[in-house]
Amino acid sequence: MRSPVYKPLLILLLIYAAASYVHFAHNAEFLSDYPNLPASWTRVGVYFAWIGMTILGVAGWIIVVLGYQLVGLSLLAVYAVLGLDSLGHYVLAPLSNHTVAMNSTILIEVSAAVLVLIEIVRKINTNKRVPTPFNSK
Repeated sequence: MRSPVYKPLLILLLIYAAASYVHFAHNAEFLSDYPNLPASWTRVGVYFAWIGMTILGVAGWIIVVLGYQLVGLSLLAVYAVLGLDSLGHYVLAPLSNHTVAMNSTILIEVSAAVLVLIEIVRKINTNKRVPTPFNSK
């Protein structure tokens, strides 16, 4: 990556991807311990959900790097918003019904997703045309 303009977003995306994986892996491995999750959810299904989500994020990143900032950043915003969906655990059961590990993985993932969204909004608002490694001068 030659352009320093991408470094903060890339770092935040990597942190979010890692936090998301930790949450999904914990969810998959302790699925029966999470309160009130649908009985139809499976360990493998949870992992596939994470893979699908992550593919969306990788696609968004590639599109941004190729120079299509608005489309790529929009996909990355959707990817980050999917991380906010983890707050749905608290719709199913209150925070107090979750273990410290459950709450930690949920809240760390959500926090990382929020930071990604903030960086995306910052990029859109401050750089109407964000230079890429291919079009920077």
